Amino acid sequence: MQYDTVYTGNFYRDGKYERLSLGIRDGKIARIARSFTGERTVELSGAVFPGGIDSHVHFRDPGETEKEDFSTGTASAIYGGTTTVFDMPNNLVPIRDYEAYERKLSIVRGKSYADFGLYSLYMPGNGPLIHEESSSLKIFLGGSTNTVGVKDLGHKDRIFLNEFSKPVVFHAEDEECLRSSASEPRNLREHNLSRPERCEWKALETVRDLAINKPVAAHVSSTPPDFQFGNIVQEVTPHHLLLNDSMELGPWGKVNPPLRDRTTQESLLSSFLDGRFYMISSDHAPHTEGDKQDFEHGKSGIIGVETRLPIMLGLLSKGILPVEVYVRMTCQNPARLFELNKGRIDTGYDADFYAVDLKQVRRINQNRLHSKVTFTPFDGFEAVFPQHVVLGGNQVIENGEMIDDHFGKYIPFANKRKKDETE
Repeated sequence: MQYDTVYTGNFYRDGKYERLSLGIRDGKIARIARSFTGERTVELSGAVFPGGIDSHVHFRDPGETEKEDFSTGTASAIYGGTTTVFDMPNNLVPIRDYEAYERKLSIVRGKSYADFGLYSLYMPGNGPLIHEESSSLKIFLGGSTNTVGVKDLGHKDRIFLNEFSKPVVFHAEDEECLRSSASEPRNLREHNLSRPERCEWKALETVRDLAINKPVAAHVSSTPPDFQFGNIVQEVTPHHLLLNDSMELGPWGKVNPPLRDRTTQESLLSSFLDGRFYMISSDHAPHTEGDKQDFEHGKSGIIGVETRLPIMLGLLSKGILPVEVYVRMTCQNPARLFELNKGRIDTGYDADFYAVDLKQVRRINQNRLHSKVTFTPFDGFEAVFPQHVVLGGNQVIENGEMIDDHFGKYIPFANKRKKDETE
């Protein structure tokens, strides 16, 4: 049997590391065995994990490409071991109808180093205008970059969302609560107080009470006492897990929801390490140096698509983060949520994976990152970066350097109404 490539290495599969050979055909894993070779055999050194999936990035393309575009954003993702991304819809011209979606797709298609899907922005009443290939819907219950908060979802909106089979992702901060707490913050502590935890908790109650097939609470920054999440999928970010409002980060630490106090941050991290959340995404949201000149008027957002996995691998290498939690939250669960043929080392799955030497821990140097804007509050953090990255069977990173480009494919989705699933 002929294979395009045979990859050999120490793969993490079914809860353990195994020395395996993988035969790749047409971008998928066609065979797995202890040892075999092909006409083209590539040895991957270190531990090999399924490709990372980041379901929450803001690549700013189109409209604000001075901050990021799809080429630089997805290249950064690949350098960090993330092979699939889902881009948010709050562009300068919001992606809230068929025409805007098609325009964005025509601009970014062919520019991507990673496989990608696109969100649409849901606003009251625009259900019939949503592009059917949208990977998900995003609803801002509180205002943030390029958006205003949705105060109320009417009866027709609730019917539409109830029949929507794909994930519905919420920016969970309540708009009225935010307005009642609004101030002109001059530092991280004041920003935290201007968008307090209770606004997040109130929005989570709203999400819980909606009859939605796959509700997702994005970037959870704190958890309400004794709150029952029900079927809400909880997403966390590295910055809410590892940064807090007592750190001297200035405008580069300003983000929505805000960084919380140290006690809240450490509690969130403890819950994450115990595996209590569903997935970890970057919420990669770049801004220019001019956008971050002063705190009060600085825009909210932190980059992170390239450092998300390496920082977590740094924790894994020290024995702080269990490997099964790491794999579940970085690839397996996002693949399950979006019903992707990814996130596992198994036959029939996409041949997306990366290899790392867990002993090669180094400090992040923001000047070596690949985003257009490389200022990061994680500068100096310990991390482990991939040595090799494979996307769709093609080796795109070799010994830490890009060797091939623009293999990324667009992932179209088709909505299937819940009532059809029983027919």
